[in-house]
Amino acid sequence: MSAIGKKVTLDKVRNFGIIAHIDAGKTTLSERILFYTGKIYKLGEVHEGAATMDWMVQERERGITITSAATTCFWTVNGVDYRYNLIDTPGHIDFTAEVERSLRVLDGAVCVLDSSQGVEPQSETVWRQADKYGVPRLIYANKLAKMGGDLFKTMDSIRSRLGVRFAPVLLPIGVESEFKGVVDLIKMKAIKYYDDLGKDVRIEEIPEDMVELAKEYRAKLIDQIAEYDDAVMEKYLAGEELTEQEILMAMRKGVLQVKFFPLFCGDALSNKGPQVLLDYIALLLPSPLDRGSVTGHNPLNEEKLITRNPDVNEPLTGLAFKIAVDPHVGRLTFFRVYSGKITSGSYVYNSTRGEKERISRIFLLHANQREEVPELTAGEIGALVGLKVTKTGDTLCDESNPIRLEGIKFAEPVISRAVEPKTKADQEKLSEALGKLADEDPTLRVTTDQETGQLVISGMGELHLDIIIDRLKREFNVDVNTGNPQVAYRETIQGVVEQEGKYIRQSGGRGQYGHVKIKIEPCPEKDFEFVNEIVGGVIPKEYIPSVEKGIRKAIESGVLAGYPVVNVRVRLFDGSFHEVDSSDAAFQIAASMAFKDGMKQPPAQAVLLEPIMKVEVTFPTEYQGAVQGSILSRRGLILGTEQRGNVSVLFAEVPLAEMFGYTTEIRSITSGRGSPSMEFCKYAPVPANIQEQIIKGKSK
Repeated sequence: MSAIGKKVTLDKVRNFGIIAHIDAGKTTLSERILFYTGKIYKLGEVHEGAATMDWMVQERERGITITSAATTCFWTVNGVDYRYNLIDTPGHIDFTAEVERSLRVLDGAVCVLDSSQGVEPQSETVWRQADKYGVPRLIYANKLAKMGGDLFKTMDSIRSRLGVRFAPVLLPIGVESEFKGVVDLIKMKAIKYYDDLGKDVRIEEIPEDMVELAKEYRAKLIDQIAEYDDAVMEKYLAGEELTEQEILMAMRKGVLQVKFFPLFCGDALSNKGPQVLLDYIALLLPSPLDRGSVTGHNPLNEEKLITRNPDVNEPLTGLAFKIAVDPHVGRLTFFRVYSGKITSGSYVYNSTRGEKERISRIFLLHANQREEVPELTAGEIGALVGLKVTKTGDTLCDESNPIRLEGIKFAEPVISRAVEPKTKADQEKLSEALGKLADEDPTLRVTTDQETGQLVISGMGELHLDIIIDRLKREFNVDVNTGNPQVAYRETIQGVVEQEGKYIRQSGGRGQYGHVKIKIEPCPEKDFEFVNEIVGGVIPKEYIPSVEKGIRKAIESGVLAGYPVVNVRVRLFDGSFHEVDSSDAAFQIAASMAFKDGMKQPPAQAVLLEPIMKVEVTFPTEYQGAVQGSILSRRGLILGTEQRGNVSVLFAEVPLAEMFGYTTEIRSITSGRGSPSMEFCKYAPVPANIQEQIIKGKSK
């Protein structure tokens, strides 16, 4: 059996991901993990366009990760083999869906920070995503050999920006270019590196000038973790010396409870530190057994909850978390097995869609390479071939024991572009290609503009749409012309209004009669909520869903400029019906009319909302005036600035509509030394004068 398919017991499996802000060194760290575990024999560097895990052409050209890559490797700690199923995720905010779907199925994560920058905006975003799924984490302060690399400043940044309980397990020996190794505060030994590849690693005594510092931080570490284990707490309070095993046991309990986050450090690029991290991934991160059972709904009875344990003898339960199109084997469905097993050639039940699917082949993955295996068992991650209807977030299970797990929710797109093929002959190819890409990417939306008939693609940012257009050309041989980027505006109301809607038609034969009275009010916590307050049967029960359906159709396009309506609650409180003439269609039309008319009334006062981005700009301090001026000229609100070494960082909120071309402008005014990053923050009302311009532009 090859190494990739080698079996270990479930308690020795670690399903983990590497998450971070862009350029923190995630992919470089992944390469080191593959190198030291023997998966690769030559290090590929991101900056040379040769990283194993960045296998897409676009990733190698741009030096960024776009799609999460999965791999399986093995590592031995204290003579015991551990199997690592590793997913390297993107750092750029435009590809946040890749992080979201990976964290949904992983048992643990390593959050990488650039120690010269501390906690950056996307670090906070991925941290919150991991919080949402309750994923235990280790923190790795990378780039200590880089100018400005500083573990202690990184610790200050973690305190102020993440506000979590943590303590360093390693301290650096030397700073910046003098970084030689680390002190392990559990073993109380120095680990030094004597060659460029990190193969000549020696365990030594702690340098004399660091002994007191190491004792101080070891005491702080034990103080933080003692409460997670009663026996350790007793010994600690009694002033007794703790063993390595006791410290590790207490720390692991804190990690598994997602209450404590151990901090490691090193420099992946110069091969100092990743080897120690590999040991602690095995010793501290959870196995599928530690993460325990999963709970889902019975699709036949939504009220009933079902629990499945990570056991190969239980019925099959698993989640499809990603779709990819492989040129050699076709549609691949990335799959995590929570219980039971899945075998090639078998049938499975998609409980999300209510359909049976056949598995033709099963693969274990290494970036874009594959190894075929006969089955996947509880706790494993692999890829399935043959599934036709399964999409991201669907549950696959045993048909005789159905269960539906919670799916994966993705952010709404904020930017759109019209696309059309350069030749008429490519029209069908374009539709087919976009269909496949949308299948892969849940944050890509493909729609048709009703007025112009153009295909419109919507995504998470300019880079996201650029990559999609690039993939159309390279992977599907479809050249397209594109329109200017369009912002995804929304419409909402500001006040409460009551409105009547009547639809009556008499034209020979059976007539049409629908009559509703609704109250429309702001609902900041939800996009839309429908409340039925009908009593006494003034509208029969069978027409209530028709009213809701009519309103849902109406909110697809608002009354100002045709954008979707959000943050509204509609209460149906009165109306009437006709014994003969009332129908589903009549109540849909009456409800839609009432909603549209109500939005136009002064109490409701419909307004446009625009996406606001949280922007962070890093630049040399001498350009502060120019950078602030550029933000203010784009309707930005400056929230503050902070000094990080010899650079300044400006924090602001700026409308997305004003951010097109901003990267180019910042590079221009800072002589190429400034770099912005941005992520979606919230929707906010558009100023009245700009709202008028947008409405006029849409009506032309």
